[in-house]
Amino acid sequence: MTGAALRVEDRGDFVLATLDRPEKRNAIDLAVIDALHELCASLEAHPRTLVLRGAGGAFAAGADIAQLRERTAADARAGINTRAFLRVHALPMPVIAVLEGHTLGGGAELAYSADIRIGTQSLTIGNPEPGLGIIAAAGASWRLREIAGEGIAAEMVLTGRILSGDEAFAAGIVTHLHADGDAAFATAVAIAKRVAALDPAAVQASKRVLGAPRSAHPQVDLTEQAILFDSPEKHRRMTAFLERKQQR
Repeated sequence: MTGAALRVEDRGDFVLATLDRPEKRNAIDLAVIDALHELCASLEAHPRTLVLRGAGGAFAAGADIAQLRERTAADARAGINTRAFLRVHALPMPVIAVLEGHTLGGGAELAYSADIRIGTQSLTIGNPEPGLGIIAAAGASWRLREIAGEGIAAEMVLTGRILSGDEAFAAGIVTHLHADGDAAFATAVAIAKRVAALDPAAVQASKRVLGAPRSAHPQVDLTEQAILFDSPEKHRRMTAFLERKQQR
């Protein structure tokens, strides 16, 4: 599946989606949003790990301002970007974002929707929306607080503070930091391969329990575990583990 806005490649252990508007620093327009929905529909039907990255040394410099300027109150209520990013976050398998260069506004909010974020030294990430007369309404106001904590989230959302790669790593927004995009992408590939070696059903159950509200625990964990305990794959994997141990 390919498109002018989002290049999608099957890499075997994972699906790679590259935001591909380098002349606009991969600003997110309606074509990107439509392509994300198409991609999500495919990954919902056939779950795979997703790796997101941007072309040309940037992840995404924000929403396309020319389009955003023309949107109305009705568009805001429709949550055009919000609904796409919620769908990305809700994908059954892990989503890994490789972040280099400009990762701002809507681009940052797409990054926040990933489960794992890998950064580079060139990374600049934040939400400068109030400087444009709007708020960060596609996830930053709640998801960033969950990722980085109340203090960093408040400063970024209320003052438009932009973090460097080192600062994003210190805040826990990215959990790996590399010199460049190639090294960051290599780490994403290694993580995706590690996921591919696991039981997909157990990974998907783990993602569901991680996303459940605190009030749902521990019951949600026990319900998911009960299903896995009776699965043939659990018996196969545990038997193989015990046989390997006996052979040592």
